[in-house]
Amino acid sequence: MILERDVPLQTYNSFGIQAKAHRLVRIRNEADWLAVLAEPALAPFPRLVLGGGSNIVLTGDVSALVLKVEIAGRRLAEETPKHWIVEAGAGENWHHFVEWTLDQGWPGLENLALIPGSVGATPVQNVGAYGVELQDRFHSLDAVRLDDGTSFTLDAAQCAFGYRDSVFKHQAPLNANGQVEGFGLAGRCLITRVRFALPKSWRAEISYLELQRLAQEQGVSQPTAQQVFDWVCSIRRAKLPDPAVLGNAGSFFKNPTVSAEQCADIIAREPNIVHYPMPDGRIKLAAGWLIDACGWKGKTIGHAGVYERQALVLVNRGGRDNPATGGEVMTLARAIQTSVYERFGILLEPEPVVV
Repeated sequence: MILERDVPLQTYNSFGIQAKAHRLVRIRNEADWLAVLAEPALAPFPRLVLGGGSNIVLTGDVSALVLKVEIAGRRLAEETPKHWIVEAGAGENWHHFVEWTLDQGWPGLENLALIPGSVGATPVQNVGAYGVELQDRFHSLDAVRLDDGTSFTLDAAQCAFGYRDSVFKHQAPLNANGQVEGFGLAGRCLITRVRFALPKSWRAEISYLELQRLAQEQGVSQPTAQQVFDWVCSIRRAKLPDPAVLGNAGSFFKNPTVSAEQCADIIAREPNIVHYPMPDGRIKLAAGWLIDACGWKGKTIGHAGVYERQALVLVNRGGRDNPATGGEVMTLARAIQTSVYERFGILLEPEPVVV
């Protein structure tokens, strides 16, 4: 274990916000974490787990001990009659991992191409795109407790996946004596490896209108996984900025869900609102449409702005030399929330973690 001090974090967060970690340790295996636990001088500091930095807004220098997850490795862990069980280290780049699975002939993750970040972050958010969510392909994960280094494994049910949600985003409740009761894991563990069940009886998921349009334009009725991958990449590149060019954290707000009655009430006032029925009877509203309807597309506060092509994405207009601050990003986010709430009665929920 090597403890690094005053480490610049600008290249470790996709927004490109300038900040420093007063203390940082790179976690490349479980032994590195056990070494942290064995160091008495580090015991007083809270921990911040940092993966690819694609879902975080830094509002200042980080006084917590930053655990930079860099656990590598990709392998076929198991093969069953119905699935390939594929494992990746939590520090692996997610998009490169998706590419690798297709190169091996194991389809199933192609709809999740070009989602920024690391493999270890994907279960936390239950990432999803173009008709597929991580939980649809998830098998299990390994993690270690931050308090004592104990290793454990969770299956899909134990991860309690929901829309952009999981057990890793919830604090465990405390009892009257201040002791942890319950299974919320926010801030309590570090994911080390994730496994995915990729179906041998694969079928292309192209229910999204944009994918259907591309299939029709190219005259493809039964696309391959590679074709779906290529289509998803082209759609995302046309709509979303490359964080290496224009700093951002992807979709900044969750798409809100409302009851059918609430949706009907909004449609009566806003007939053009973009909405999607869900299996449970609720309706998902397009947060980007709501933000655009309030006139925010292309607007800026300081060096933080709303992307011209997709109002759901907040961007760093100052570049690497004069970047937006975390305060500017959050001021913009709160102003957008206020506008949407005043017009539609809906409070948008941010996706990134604010530190």
